[in-house]
Formats: sequence, structure tokens, C-alpha cells
Amino acid sequence: SSPNKVQKPDAFFQSLLNKPDDRFSWIQENYQDLLNSLQGVNKEAGYECALYRAGSSNNNVLAQLVYVNKASPAETAGLKRGDVNDQINNQQLTLDNYQTLLQQIGENHSITYRPYDVASQAFGTSKTITLATVEYAENPNFLDKVITVNNRKIGYYVYNLFSTGPTASSTQYNDEMDAVFSRFKAAGITDLVIDLRFNSGGAETATVNLASLIGKGVDDTKIFAKRQYNANITQQILNDPRYGASFLTTKFTNKLQNVGSMLRNNRVYILTGSRTASASELLINGLKPFMDVFLIGGKTIGKNVGSISIYEQNKPDNTWGMQPIVVKSFNSLDQSDYGNGFTPNIQDLDNALQLFPLGDNNERLLSIAIQTILGSGRLAPSGEGLGTMVGHSFDFKNRNTNLVLDSKILD
Repeated sequence: SSPNKVQKPDAFFQSLLNKPDDRFSWIQENYQDLLNSLQGVNKEAGYECALYRAGSSNNNVLAQLVYVNKASPAETAGLKRGDVNDQINNQQLTLDNYQTLLQQIGENHSITYRPYDVASQAFGTSKTITLATVEYAENPNFLDKVITVNNRKIGYYVYNLFSTGPTASSTQYNDEMDAVFSRFKAAGITDLVIDLRFNSGGAETATVNLASLIGKGVDDTKIFAKRQYNANITQQILNDPRYGASFLTTKFTNKLQNVGSMLRNNRVYILTGSRTASASELLINGLKPFMDVFLIGGKTIGKNVGSISIYEQNKPDNTWGMQPIVVKSFNSLDQSDYGNGFTPNIQDLDNALQLFPLGDNNERLLSIAIQTILGSGRLAPSGEGLGTMVGHSFDFKNRNTNLVLDSKILD
């Protein structure tokens, strides 16, 4: 009721939050950087890594590359999924410094790593390379393929960020997503595996697009999600002729590329991880009333709330941007019980020391999905594990754990 208004903007913002309940609202000094990050545009070298404690006898940390973006400096330098890195800028990663060192990879930096060879399943000798960073627009449509095993055709889709395009007004990535499902439909898939283990959220509009391509019998008359604001805002919405009651629901859209009716047992398989969050969880929750959503991997973060971007375009002296939580999400059955995350049907830490490429039938989570689809009941051994994850490069990206409502909302 009496905030301290002489604080700096970021400290003032933090003082207003409802803690500890609000884990996700944030503010940053440059709103354009905020908006760019939400669309997957960041200054980076183009690789993501999971961090594990290297051993119980010391505090050293090992960073394992989980994927490398296409046409990025990291890919040009020859980095691949599975490579392991223990130094950034010639400093050993430890439990005490890894957060500080990871913040340095947004600028030109060096890493000391051991390349992983898939064919021999062995690591090469350690080498140090310098990586340049660029303003990189990450395309979330990372990989799609049809895997034919026995009498099943499995559509496999790796989708790493809910973004409609490299700019807020672009539909490029949604259009590419539609094309993926057009190929799946033309191939006559019988099963569908959506890989969201690296997807920590993004735009609601991209989420609805994907849900509309997957759900059986969905169209623009069916409710995908419901929005719950506080009582004051809800009343304003209901009284505003621009919005009204219909504004509190989000409908599916009509998609000719929809594959829902083709899927065996009306089931979709979704691969998850410890950083799967927000818009990814909205997708899972929104599809549950319409089909069997079978999860494989790690427990998700548990974010059933969404945010909007607030910034001032017409005052050059005010560059701050805020991303406050303003809404709670429910599905068409009024369910929103995933504040502690979704627990997978088949849990797996996905922490093998030897990683196969994404899309390889031997890759751990995909192989579990394939064997579950075939009903073989036999899971391939996971090999040597790296223990419990202590951090992730995603944790230092502002897009992390976001469900972002349309920028035109509540203007």
C-alpha cells in the first residue's frame, strides 16, 4: 500500500511482487531486448547446454551440449550435441561460478571441450576454441521426420520455442509448422511424437496453432484454454465492448493439416524435460480434454500462468520493459492443476553421458517413445548417467518459462 518510489526501477518492480508466489514476473532495462528474446532473438553463439556436477569429490561442473542451432557460429565451429565443456574463458566451471560464467557466453568467449564421436561412442581430446556471438534468430522448428518401424509411421517433431516468427508480426514459424504437419498428413502417420524437452515457453498464438494441428475433432468452436484474471480486471473486460466474455476463452483454429483423426488410440506422445514449461504445459493441459496425452521424460516446471509485455514506445528516456504475470490458465474442463508440474507417464532423467543425435532411433527419449508405440515393453539401457542437473543455459535467457499473451491484449 505504501511502496518506496525512490528505488531504482528494477528494485521497485521487485518490491511490488507477491512473493514467494510470483516466481516469473520480471523487468529489464531495454524493452526491445525483452521483445526480441520472446521471439527467440538473442545475442549468442547458438548452442544450449545442461550442467551437471562432475563428481562427488569436488565442486567442478560439466556442461553438456544438448543441441546446436543451425547456421550458428557454434555449428560453423563444429560443435555438436553430446560434446562436453568444462571451461569458459579458461576458467573451470564450478558450483560456485557456473552462473557467472554462463552469463559471459552472450559475448565472444572461449570454451574448452571434448568432442563426442557418435560412431565410436567416445570422447576426443580436449580442445579450446573461441566463439563469436551474433544477433541470432532461433527457428523453433528444429527437426521433423517420419520414422517407419514395423507397420507404424511415426511423425517426430522437435519444437524448441513457441514463436510465430522472428518478429512479433511475422507468421513464418507458424507457416513452417503447418508445412511440417502437411508432410506428416501426406505420409499417413499413425503416431505422433512432439519433442518439447527443450521448450520452456513462448507465445500463446503459436501454442494454439500447434494444438490445432494435433487435437482430434478440434475447430474454432472448441475451447482450448480459459483465462482467469483478478476480479477487477475481469470486470473491466466484461464491461468493455471491445472484449466481453468471449475474451476470457481461447478457441482452437481450423487447420486442414490437422492429423488428430490419424493417430492410433487418439494419443499423442510428448517428450518433456526439467525445463519444459509454460506454453508447453499449456499445450499439454489444453489437449487433455480431447485426447490421451502421454508424457515421457522429466517432470515439467509447473507454470500455469501467463504474462503480457508492458513498455513505453513514445518516450525515448524510458527504455524499460516489464513482463508481469497477469493471468492463470485453465483448459476447457476448468483444470489448472499443474502448478507443481506434470509428472510423465514414463519418467527418465535423460542424462546419459553419451548422447545420440536428436531424431536418431537410439536417442534415449525417442527410443522409449518408439518402444512404447510398438508395445515392446523393453527399454534400451541408458548407459552411464551424469547425475542430477544443476543448471541449464536456458536459465539465463529471458524467454525462459514464458507464456506470452498477444501483445494487443489489454492495451
